[in-house]
Amino acid sequence: MQSPSTKESSQLCFQNCYPTPFFALNESENPPISKPRNSRAENRRNFTSQTTSSLFPNTEFNNSDSLPSLQESFDQFITTYPHYTETYQIDEIRAKEYYNLSLSNHVCLDYIGIGLFSFSQLHNHFSFSYPSTSSSPPPLPPHSSDFPVFHLCYKSVNLKNQLIEGGDESKLEFSIKNRIRDFLNISEDDYSVVLTANRTSAFRLVAESYPFGSYKKLLTVYDHDSEAIEGMISSSEKRGAQSMAAEFTWPRLKINSSKLRSMITNKSLISKKKGLFVFQLQSRATGARYSYQWMKVAQENGWHVLLDACAVGPKDLDSLGLSLFQPDFLICSFYKVFGENPSGFGCLFVKKSAISLLDSSTSAGIVSLVSARQLFYLPDESSGTENEIDQDLDLGSSSSNSGPIHVQSSRMEKGESSTSLVRLNGDKLSEIEVIDETNEMFIGHRSTRMSRKRNSPIECRCLDHVDSLGLSLVNSRTRYLVNWLINGLKKLQHPNSDRAVPLVKIYGPKIKFDRGPALAFNVFDWKGEKVEPILIQKLADRKSISLSYGFLHHIWFSEKYEQEKGKVLEKRRLEERGCNLGNKRKEKEHLGIRVVTAAFGFIANFADVYKLWTFIAQFLDADFVEKERWRYTALNQKTIEF
Repeated sequence: MQSPSTKESSQLCFQNCYPTPFFALNESENPPISKPRNSRAENRRNFTSQTTSSLFPNTEFNNSDSLPSLQESFDQFITTYPHYTETYQIDEIRAKEYYNLSLSNHVCLDYIGIGLFSFSQLHNHFSFSYPSTSSSPPPLPPHSSDFPVFHLCYKSVNLKNQLIEGGDESKLEFSIKNRIRDFLNISEDDYSVVLTANRTSAFRLVAESYPFGSYKKLLTVYDHDSEAIEGMISSSEKRGAQSMAAEFTWPRLKINSSKLRSMITNKSLISKKKGLFVFQLQSRATGARYSYQWMKVAQENGWHVLLDACAVGPKDLDSLGLSLFQPDFLICSFYKVFGENPSGFGCLFVKKSAISLLDSSTSAGIVSLVSARQLFYLPDESSGTENEIDQDLDLGSSSSNSGPIHVQSSRMEKGESSTSLVRLNGDKLSEIEVIDETNEMFIGHRSTRMSRKRNSPIECRCLDHVDSLGLSLVNSRTRYLVNWLINGLKKLQHPNSDRAVPLVKIYGPKIKFDRGPALAFNVFDWKGEKVEPILIQKLADRKSISLSYGFLHHIWFSEKYEQEKGKVLEKRRLEERGCNLGNKRKEKEHLGIRVVTAAFGFIANFADVYKLWTFIAQFLDADFVEKERWRYTALNQKTIEF
């Protein structure tokens, strides 16, 4: 049974979440909000107290029925964060370009990333249909000259040679690479780039090409388990690397600065050839942000630096200033569309001065982009898990068709998937073949590389939206949303217990001005027993809320908290690691905390965080899980394993 608050959230449309004056301020009824006189530094200092004192002060919620309505909550939210109204442009973009989220009442909080195209952009191109049994090619959609959908073709090439010599590329790939460079403000004079199947492939390419024979160390800074990083560590150790990892102090999960500095400086090493320092500016699990000065410290002590920019916010790299802290490698990833199957590709940027130090090796993972309009068959998106290949293709009764068709495999990490092309020989599918760069599907552009200023034939509307909004506007909006949610979650307390038992525990930064839009937490029942994150994810999915779960690790306990260590840490399960990495870790590296994670993209709105809040509040009912089990069985006439 849904609580009244949950029902209200699911019924209200976009306009109802924001009163009319929000879009068209009438000065006689709604005088403009005066700018605060406080300095920026003072605003930062007052942010936490402002949040806790203004949002449901001195209030605890012991059941989901006691929660305030969506409208009441929003009114209080605006009172606390009046400058949220200045972000109305994002709501207009969401209503126009991502209306699928409102139509499906879907809350997407399961990955961090920036898309290339908007839902509206893709929908307009796919607003036609054709029989799946047709033996003739389907008609091309309107405006096919700027058709945005692409497919990935694997290339068996040497990474070093590819970076030096480049290679033939399609018009689509040429255009998208340029657009991404502009978006990230990365100069072609400083960096070469290759496209990869996904984020994991980009990290593995570096691991298989970096000269660990001469530079022995690999030092990573991650507070959470990552398939991409684990794969990199495994590949590096097979090539002779000695891997190390930064630690994070309990309970706030800040970087253990003294230990990290010690590992970076490493006075025992006489040689200046330290190794590879892998760093992220923000945790994609907890939302913790780290100082970019760590990159400078590493560079000054002889390390090459790989910057993981996959979790940075829109336009964050503009404020970083790559010209000041030029990493040797930079990895980012882009998705097709927000709210749909988040398939896309990764980007590996390599500083041109660092290319010469790479070992020559042919590795899998480099891809080229091919426009979907060049294919005879337009594919349906599919999803899967690690090492799963979906080949559910209806090819019709004709056995004479011959043309490239796609199959897709998805990674365990959210937002990571890749697509390959196969050839149809008669009525059988051949094995996945590598598409040669000289294939007729590719168009060389060596002669046009000097004419970079020509207009791009591809419109990446999502990137355009983020460019138009800017860093300050997007960061302010997500700052208000995530801190309101954290405050609301802290107000949820179990009723009728001998001692105060909070429903939710949050890991990493809590209410804080300078935190990212990602959140790691767990839910506990009235006895203090943790509800398994995967169960919460399944139940949330049935409420049209997409969450993820992760594993926090490398947690360091000081003597003060040593007694909590045994109560907090749990052993990582093999099935949660995504794959069998084949390398033995120390036992302590398998210890951590399984958590639920939520991440807010730039088009998230207040209704999204309210819906998540009211969903989590339902766990205050001690019988909520059993009721959901019964409800599922009654509706589907079968049981479900939680």
